[in-house]
Amino acid sequence: MNNRPLYINDFSFHCILGGDKVQVFDKLTKGIRGNFTTYDVAGVMRPAATIDPASLPPVSEKKYDNRVNRLSQAALSGMDKTIRKAVELFGANRVGIFIGSCDNGSEASVAALRCFKETGAFPEGYLLDYQRADFPLRFIADRYGITGMTSVHSTACASSASAFVSARNNLYAGNCDVAIVGGVDIASLSVILGFASLEAMSDRPTNPFSANRSGLTLGDAAVFFVVTREPCDELCTHDCKNLKVVGFGESADADHITAPRADGEGAYQAMKAALENAGLSASEIGYVNLHGTGTELNDAMESRAVNRLFGEANHADVPVSSTKALTGHTLGAAGALELAFCCLALKSAGENNECISRLPAHLFDGVVDANLPPVHLVKPAETAKNLKYCMSNSFAFGGCNVSLIVENSLI
Repeated sequence: MNNRPLYINDFSFHCILGGDKVQVFDKLTKGIRGNFTTYDVAGVMRPAATIDPASLPPVSEKKYDNRVNRLSQAALSGMDKTIRKAVELFGANRVGIFIGSCDNGSEASVAALRCFKETGAFPEGYLLDYQRADFPLRFIADRYGITGMTSVHSTACASSASAFVSARNNLYAGNCDVAIVGGVDIASLSVILGFASLEAMSDRPTNPFSANRSGLTLGDAAVFFVVTREPCDELCTHDCKNLKVVGFGESADADHITAPRADGEGAYQAMKAALENAGLSASEIGYVNLHGTGTELNDAMESRAVNRLFGEANHADVPVSSTKALTGHTLGAAGALELAFCCLALKSAGENNECISRLPAHLFDGVVDANLPPVHLVKPAETAKNLKYCMSNSFAFGGCNVSLIVENSLI
């Protein structure tokens, strides 16, 4: 499916940095971290980039009113008109929904189990439906009356990146004419406990690619795009003119249930496949948003893969950064969120009548790990000239690797 892009008509998100694109991008480029919350996990204090639940308005339909859907609602409100216009233009049965999420309703299940242990009965109205993988998707479909095809991806940290591949394939297969694609996840206490038990979660804000890195920091986010297989002037917002996803690359390590393949071969193959799919060389990529979790294993293998791919093209100095130090690792939403950040970087060109783009900064303690192959980590306020292509990496548990490339065709 080479040369079959997804045209971006609109996108919106909500994370610990907020939901306003201008304000969020300003924080990204200056390296300003969100306000992380600290949790007591078995006697160890762990930070997480969780959004204050009180700041998220309730969902009017009671059965859908949970923290995940409140977060989705906050993100969807930013492009509500675009989605309703898509349904009007194409018909409710021709709009597809493709989202990534790892959440399985654990907040509801933990609360229900606690109630059962205390009273001998589950809470009134509690249903196992709340734990179905497609529950966040059903909320979106019912909110807009969408009856077209739907698909949920739960490929760990690559979930929403995988959803983009699925959306592209189904749009070009003719199964839908327009798609809502993205992801949503929350750092619930059960998820925090799970990552802490894997010894993957840091007791300090994550410090990616540092010699002192000690693990990841989890976070909340919801992010959604409206995409089509052809340009659609009726839908496309001013912010999204000339933006399209042009490269889609996937690979599978088949190496370990949680750890990435140490030599970075799977990551390398995903990035290489995205380039081949887009018909590009590595030298044409102007910025890479790293998966960059801040774990010992991820950062080691990703630096090897990035250095190898771009070094082969004599482009080893390509600017790269991990934005997870600013937003937390938003799990199933991370791929879509970081693709949105790439879109913001591409659209920042044109200031002062020059093709100068601002880049998301890489926030860490500045102590470079001398044992890792060198990569060009973006400093706060760093810029790039003639930024046309950005790559976004998502490398997940189980060795599920996805790389996406987004283009500003105006450059």
